[in-house]
Amino acid sequence: FGADVIKIEPPKIGDPLRKWRKMDGDTSLWWYSQSRNKKSLILNLKDEVAQQVVRDLARDADVVIENFRPGTLEKWNIGWEQLSELNPDLVMLRVSGYGQTGPDAKKPGFASIAEAIGGLRYLIGYPNQAPVRTGVSIGDTLASLFGVIGTMVALRHASLTGEGQVVDVSLVESVLAVTESLIPEYGVDGSIRERTGSRLSGISPSNTYSTLDGKYLVLAANGDSIFQRLMHAIGREDIAKDPRYKHHEGRAKDYEELDEILAAWSESLTLQDALVILEQAAVPASGINSVAEVFDNVQLKARGAIEHHSLESGKELYMPATVPKLSLTPATTRWLGPKLGAHNQEILEDIGLNEEQINRITGGESADTTKD
Repeated sequence: FGADVIKIEPPKIGDPLRKWRKMDGDTSLWWYSQSRNKKSLILNLKDEVAQQVVRDLARDADVVIENFRPGTLEKWNIGWEQLSELNPDLVMLRVSGYGQTGPDAKKPGFASIAEAIGGLRYLIGYPNQAPVRTGVSIGDTLASLFGVIGTMVALRHASLTGEGQVVDVSLVESVLAVTESLIPEYGVDGSIRERTGSRLSGISPSNTYSTLDGKYLVLAANGDSIFQRLMHAIGREDIAKDPRYKHHEGRAKDYEELDEILAAWSESLTLQDALVILEQAAVPASGINSVAEVFDNVQLKARGAIEHHSLESGKELYMPATVPKLSLTPATTRWLGPKLGAHNQEILEDIGLNEEQINRITGGESADTTKD
């Protein structure tokens, strides 16, 4: 959205994401997308000159983001106390596994562990089977989104008062925050929500059903009026008129009977035929898209949800566009994830460092390719 973002990376290897999953040469395709519009600055943060560079950059920064274990930046004299003294309205976003305080604060934390501790992993999968994970590191994404929310609030406060503050985001607490009624229900009577497979516990009908052609139909008709439309659409006027199912409480109680009815109907039709009927009845439904089907989705294409770029290697790169869309200040991809140290010279010369100092703190890896 136009911010000047400087990503500090260690010498030689840079951010680990540069080498994750599928590669284009020596760079991850994921990196090009995830680090779009960021400037890459190599700094050996254990070096005193590099630490001074961080302090110099923080003087004029709106936000500093870090995800080291608590206490690491303080050890290098670039923690909150040191930086906020230089810049009183600075906002510092600190992302860690367990938060900045508490007995586990200094433990290493990863998304998969946070998903397990925060109660989410326990809910995913089928009864009597081992819990499974989502196919992406959802704990990391949740933490980043809560980090954005906290940072926006803190920036608003800073703009009104001139006071900066710390935004303390824990991966575990970010996972816990999206578990909906899990905590309230347990707190009242000790009930523990269990895994329910493709069905959403306590909500009906909301499930996945097999179709005649071996595909899967996802159907969500838990609203009263939607449920009525669904029953008429599948020819079950008797169920639509049944007073037990007029409101959701009754449907949630007798979800098994409704699931049997809908499963039989779904298995009698191909996915496409079922979707036509449901769309005509304005009932929310979908097949389950692989990435190939996501790629060709007409709605996503119309919205420009997938961007197209060309890499230096000649390969074509596609990646999700930035969300959300703003009417007056839309996001743009100014450049893809940069080469390691691509902006060393630009940034360090701007704050007055000479060539010898630059080589010392970057390991001699100045590769200014800002025109790429």
